[in-house]
Amino acid sequence: MIIPYMANGYRLAVVALMLTGAPAALSQNQKDLYAKHEYMIPMRDGTKLYTGVYVPKDKPGKHPILMERTPYGAGPYGPDSYRGRRGSKLFKDNGYIFAYQDVRGCGHSEGVFVNDRPQIINPLKPHDIDESTDTWDTVAYLIKNVPENNGRVGLWGISYPGFYAGVGAINSHPALKAASPQAPVSDWFVGDDFHHNGAFFLMDAVGFARFGESKAVASTTSTLPRPNTRGDPFKFYLETGTLAGLTEKYFKFTDGLWPYLMEHGTYDEYWQSRSLPMHMTGVKCAVMTVGGWFDAEDCWGALHTYRGAERLNRGIQNTLVMGPWYHGMWAGRDGSRLGDMDWGQPTSTYFQDKIEFPFFDSNLRGNGRFKAPEAQVFETGSNQWRTFNKWPPSEVKEASIYLQSGKTLSFDPPGDSGEYYDEYLSDPAKPVPYQGGTIRSRTREYMIDDQRFASVRPDVVSYQTPPLDDEVTIAG
Repeated sequence: MIIPYMANGYRLAVVALMLTGAPAALSQNQKDLYAKHEYMIPMRDGTKLYTGVYVPKDKPGKHPILMERTPYGAGPYGPDSYRGRRGSKLFKDNGYIFAYQDVRGCGHSEGVFVNDRPQIINPLKPHDIDESTDTWDTVAYLIKNVPENNGRVGLWGISYPGFYAGVGAINSHPALKAASPQAPVSDWFVGDDFHHNGAFFLMDAVGFARFGESKAVASTTSTLPRPNTRGDPFKFYLETGTLAGLTEKYFKFTDGLWPYLMEHGTYDEYWQSRSLPMHMTGVKCAVMTVGGWFDAEDCWGALHTYRGAERLNRGIQNTLVMGPWYHGMWAGRDGSRLGDMDWGQPTSTYFQDKIEFPFFDSNLRGNGRFKAPEAQVFETGSNQWRTFNKWPPSEVKEASIYLQSGKTLSFDPPGDSGEYYDEYLSDPAKPVPYQGGTIRSRTREYMIDDQRFASVRPDVVSYQTPPLDDEVTIAG
């Protein structure tokens, strides 16, 4: 195998991040299947949040509520405007009630939006609010006011809505029985979206720079120039130069996400207060965290939200699902391949019907038919789903790979005490790309692209193992 070390490798991307979990195109018969109700639900501080609720028709009995809280819009709005749905058809067949809520300051909700709003750590005062209190107040209202509900609520969401699903499980309302944070935004500095291990992901951040902009500022910045990365974004960013130059030309006046990214360049209190894994306390409901091995945005968030819930809430039903998916791929149909890699089976359909629906149904209707393992993980290469009673698996052994003389790699440490070094000259004006050819956009498939093209560059050092004698399975 060849492992290129890419000096100053810029990750350049046109942004397709922050999948909203929006449902498929609206089918004509939605109005025949559901009665729509719209509520302005009062929070404990008096702020009212828009919530659209779809109650199934011609389904006798009481039914559970499955809710998504989102900053992307819970519409369409109005009693005669309906939205579609996502997930397994089994939810519809079994009469689930669907609820969609605009978080504070978004869509038709009142209040002020705060990006990745931090949790309140100290004891709550009567009118203190955060996203978990808003979830509590919403659940309490829904079970009292939505017709034909059975008093049980589930919470789900992908990406940013995945954050709200995770934070909503904190200090759970007794009627909240199940939550599924999926590719949840969990820590925007350490591992998700705009930083990976603290490294700034420029193009993703630029694409999301104005998100959360106040209405007053948005009205004054609407005529300002926007970054035009079409054609050759690699060239665009090289010519633009510094972050200060980007700020001055495009983001000088925004009060969206960008100034916070610029002002907090270390893992300070701003980021720590917003870290979902370290605040996953008081969780009383069942939790199923979902992620994709090839998720360029929030793979870190899925693994660490699961870990935080496990560490801080002993004894709860807590399970992890990781599939061979890009960001949100599990919410689509099929899921049998990614780029040139064929998984040999419809992994997304399997997840929706055999994992996601049974998880919610066992907790929201209490039929007890689904016993979740600790982890359900798709193993690429062998292309099979595997279950574990512990994650990471108890049989895993750590193995180090050592750089050797002669540009080689080995699982064995160097056999002598000699000092070796390799060197290269890196020119920041000619950074190493992560894909060959002209980069037009950040594709979903870049994570599986062959990077051997970079091994011939003078500013890249490559190391290679001998042929492997045994199969190597990598977990996590």
